Amino acid sequence: MTRRKSAAEVFDALAERYEEAFGRVPGQLAALDWLTARLPAGARVLDVGSGTGRPTAEALARAGCAVTGIDVSAAMVALARSRVPQARFEQADVRTYAPGPDGFDAVCAFFPLLVMDQPEVADALDRMASWVAPGGYFVMATVPGDIRGLDIEWMGHEVTVSSLSTEDHLSRLADRGLEVLHHHTAAFRPAGGLAEPEEHLFCYARRPA
Repeated sequence: MTRRKSAAEVFDALAERYEEAFGRVPGQLAALDWLTARLPAGARVLDVGSGTGRPTAEALARAGCAVTGIDVSAAMVALARSRVPQARFEQADVRTYAPGPDGFDAVCAFFPLLVMDQPEVADALDRMASWVAPGGYFVMATVPGDIRGLDIEWMGHEVTVSSLSTEDHLSRLADRGLEVLHHHTAAFRPAGGLAEPEEHLFCYARRPA
């Protein structure tokens, strides 16, 4: 059996092609509009799975936020640094990343948790929720489903993916002290036929002040 690639290997190989396919997800753009309307200038924001820096870090930096992006892919981090010089990017894994004690005014997580095992997805969700400071926001998107270790071909690469159901995402966030303000699912067809259509879950949450 062919060895499935890690997230870092997949996204190092994809680089700019990922932005071609997924750079204009309507639900993600709407979530960024919603978030930036609620954040003051200088708000500290963490972009988990920052990719090429577009659209998330770019939109947040344009809104005057102090943006830190983390991604497991060195190639993605290099692209992001060149495309969004107003933000700071580092190669880091959400499963081991250690932010400062004050947390963030907002944490964004657009599709960073799929290429890992299901218990890691749950733990990463808990970790990200804990980084949201009082009064801060958490905005995320994923492909929902009670999925563990599913082997698929995605954008020309064999990968093993996992996720949680919509209900499990919402209950875990609530259990970690976040108030879920809104959630919805939407179908998305990646541009250029580079990947198959997907169902996306979007969730907006806030930690009470």
